[in-house]
Amino acid sequence: MALKKKRKQPAWEKLDNTALLFPVIATEGMSNVYRLSASMTEEIDPVALSEAQEKVLSQFLGFRMRLRAGFFWYYFEENDRSLPEVHEENDFPGAYINKSRNHQYLFRITYYKKRINLEVFHALTDGFGGLVLLKELVYQYLRIKHPEILEVEKDKISSGIFLDKEDSYLKNFKHAKGRDVAYKSKKAITLKGEKLPKGQLGVVHGLLPFAQLKAASKAHGITLNQYLVGTFVYAIYREVLKGDPSDIPINCCVPVDLRSYYDSHTMKNFFAMVSAIFKPEKDEYSYEEVLAIVAESLKSQTTPEHLNDILSYNVSNETNKFLRPIPLFIKNIAIKQVYDATAYGTTSTVTNVGRIELREPYRPYVENFYAMLSMSKGQNIKGAVLSYNDKMIITFTTILSDLSVLRRFFKCLTADGIECAIETNGVWD
Repeated sequence: MALKKKRKQPAWEKLDNTALLFPVIATEGMSNVYRLSASMTEEIDPVALSEAQEKVLSQFLGFRMRLRAGFFWYYFEENDRSLPEVHEENDFPGAYINKSRNHQYLFRITYYKKRINLEVFHALTDGFGGLVLLKELVYQYLRIKHPEILEVEKDKISSGIFLDKEDSYLKNFKHAKGRDVAYKSKKAITLKGEKLPKGQLGVVHGLLPFAQLKAASKAHGITLNQYLVGTFVYAIYREVLKGDPSDIPINCCVPVDLRSYYDSHTMKNFFAMVSAIFKPEKDEYSYEEVLAIVAESLKSQTTPEHLNDILSYNVSNETNKFLRPIPLFIKNIAIKQVYDATAYGTTSTVTNVGRIELREPYRPYVENFYAMLSMSKGQNIKGAVLSYNDKMIITFTTILSDLSVLRRFFKCLTADGIECAIETNGVWD
């Protein structure tokens, strides 16, 4: 009598500390899905892209997961279904990922003309993890389309890639030293106005020469990231507050990648949120004054000590022995209430996902990269920055019809001697 072969149990893992929030708050209108795109020099071949997805995803277990609800916490379980179909883009960037229509996967790969898009539900990983996957997808796609690349490259995942799935929040958790870093529920300026039709998302790309940006930020005595965030805050100050004092601050959140601070290579989320805060208490702040205030605000919060306090505060709630045995549905209610109470404490978010470098055999086939964020409650404009070759590309996504804040932003850069090339997805037409 033949013995039945024992079925292999699917791998499972806990969500990281940041990821615990996203399944609770995700909705059709607030998808928590970000997009990373590669603009190629040739029209995309969907068959080759599908083959590239199959090859690359076979080695990225962290993306081959489905989200499950346990009794106490959400968790990931290995998904053995076929991968979602690669298809031509048919929706706006960052649209909600309906798991039941996506084979239970939390990402999707689409294309449009010469562009490859990777969209990821933020519970899976942050921009670092997404970029690792997108680069490997581009590499594999180009090896399929251009077999001559294989003469100098091997047909496998790049050496030096860490597919580490540790929860770096828990690994580096230390009890806070008593400093108060709890998230406040104080209201911040909200960017209001007439909105685009429901479901639409406006996209504005600014392609900026890296050398000119670097020179301008240096002339102001601040970092490039502080310069971009400060200019955005100044644009809000001029266009929304009209240069008047305000009892309510402009609060622009800036995610900070924690990997370099803790020597981590995790493919899970690992970042902390700091805030560029500007509260105008007098009439007529100059551009230079706003830049200096924002730069100091960011500088004071990005010290190793403060980032460790933020990490410790966040993880302390997860590790609290009194909260652990509370059923998930009760935790969800509490998490949602806390999120709703603090959501309007942020005006906008600007994230810098870093510098992208490709190896020489692939570089001639890739023109640009783009990063885009979906909307959050109380945040009707968001920005995402990355650099590739000699350009820095900042992409604003918005559901507002009024573009005055973004016009002011690019005018400030132009006045500083920066040549700005602007692209949009045309929804305002």
